[in-house]
Amino acid sequence: MRTVIGSLIALVIAMFAATGSSAQGSYQIQPGDALQVEVLEDPTLNRTVLVLPDGSINFPLAGSLRAAGQSTNGLSSSLSSALSRNFNTPPTVFISIASLAPPPLLGGLAPTGPTIEVFIMGEVTIPGKYLASEGTTILQVLAQAGGLTNFAARKRIELRRADTKTGVMNRYTYNYKGSGGGIQGNTILKPGDVVVVPARRLFE
Repeated sequence: MRTVIGSLIALVIAMFAATGSSAQGSYQIQPGDALQVEVLEDPTLNRTVLVLPDGSINFPLAGSLRAAGQSTNGLSSSLSSALSRNFNTPPTVFISIASLAPPPLLGGLAPTGPTIEVFIMGEVTIPGKYLASEGTTILQVLAQAGGLTNFAARKRIELRRADTKTGVMNRYTYNYKGSGGGIQGNTILKPGDVVVVPARRLFE
């Protein structure tokens, strides 16, 4: 009985989603877009994810997936398949565009001097691609993204920076609380930097 009711609910939601997403159906996802992901069978997975500069997204239980160039429907299908090993049947996944690249400028005002593009993803209030003034620090960009959410792992924030010669993505740890090793809050960002704020673990 519960299975039948669940199937009916999924069907109704799918009908409404199909109607509301018709305008997005032909849109091709781009780096810097913020995507709203909903997994019907497990609402704890619902979140906003950022399309990284390389066109991929990272999603719990699914890992890295190619997103750029796909439609929201196409990516929904890909993500459902990637998540299926964690469910009895492939889950129902809905993806919509939360914001297009680029989102609002830092502070809502256009920088007056030279600018760089940086990306913020994970447990911040407003993830996305930002246009920042040269000299902006990691602490400043987190503040301008609305700050950390209650689920943020404050001691494990990452700065991901591509090596200009090899293309290898280097990772640096930042402790928002200001103690321990790693980089500091006054670390100046460079073009293409990605700041990742992971969700905290149980008892963290």
